[in-house]
Amino acid sequence: MKKIYHLSSCTTCQRIIKELELPEDFELQDIKSEAITEDQLKEMRSLSDSYESLFSRRAMLFRQRGLHDQELGEEDYKRLILDHYTFLKRPVILFNNQQFIGNSKKTVAAAKEAIHG
Repeated sequence: MKKIYHLSSCTTCQRIIKELELPEDFELQDIKSEAITEDQLKEMRSLSDSYESLFSRRAMLFRQRGLHDQELGEEDYKRLILDHYTFLKRPVILFNNQQFIGNSKKTVAAAKEAIHG
């Protein structure tokens, strides 16, 4: 699979997508206009070590909802990501059974290396 879950309004996601110089067969899913399904999230989870690794603590709703004061478990992370797109750490890049989560330089460089060899 060749897919990127992103926010089209996020300048960081836009920059990363441009930097990756994607082949035309990549599918882009704007998670704000096309919500993540439970099956898609399960697929992402199968390629990572936890739902927590897909969860963004930087989301404004994280503090607004008082989640920083709570003990969250795997089901909580899953439910929150499905509840609101902002809780997914972005972008999530899927490429040939590999997954790259987030926008760190190291992650983006690894994704670019995997895509272009």
